[in-house]
Amino acid sequence: MQAEYMPSEEVTLHEVEDGVVQITMQDRASKNGFSPALMGGLLQAFKRIAANPAWRAVVLTGYDSYFASGGTQRVLMTLQEGTASFDSVNVYSLALDCEIPVISAMQGHGIGGGFVMGLYADFVLLSRESIYTANFMKYGFTPGMGATYILVQKLGVSLAHEMMLSAETYRGDALEKRGVPYAVLPRAQVLPRAIELARTVAAKPRKSLVALKNHLAAPLRQALPEIIRQEVAMHEATFRDADVRQRIETLFGQ
Repeated sequence: MQAEYMPSEEVTLHEVEDGVVQITMQDRASKNGFSPALMGGLLQAFKRIAANPAWRAVVLTGYDSYFASGGTQRVLMTLQEGTASFDSVNVYSLALDCEIPVISAMQGHGIGGGFVMGLYADFVLLSRESIYTANFMKYGFTPGMGATYILVQKLGVSLAHEMMLSAETYRGDALEKRGVPYAVLPRAQVLPRAIELARTVAAKPRKSLVALKNHLAAPLRQALPEIIRQEVAMHEATFRDADVRQRIETLFGQ
């Protein structure tokens, strides 16, 4: 199938095979950080998926050694300055809101909000070689994007709290040893396995897939707005601190 290029070249959309569509994030300039181009491309991609009743499963992946890197330095600075809020453009829960099942083929690094975004999918595949981190507190501000809820739901209380409070990085093979409930594979096997899973899902009737996903996703969808409200309130209390600005300026990318 030919790739259907989005208005943003940083995000492409193409039908892999009957019923299976793949979104590829490839903003090399930002290492798949949440640049305007990447966010706009993701919003447009999921909008097109919603409009196509022939598709029954989605694979979301990145390029080379990057899945998604979360907020760019410029985005974090606008949040610190109070000129924007992470909930003003919702890309983080697109996989949760999608009617059909989504598989996060996290073949590369998942950093901060990028890692959180991947966890909203119905299936998650990790790479042994890649690093995954909820590193919000590295910069001195509290987690956003529903991280305080979705990490607990997907990883368990102990590991989720450790990741958020310590802001440490974890290789996929280390998370595998910690017992994460996801397949952790060599990087080269992540996308092929995701497509295999998508093929299995897409063999089912779309109407039934939508009904079951709506049922399974309902508790997360219902809880999320209040979690986001609480996280925004924490940001208002913590993000404006001068120490946070200094950390963003000096530690970003390290």
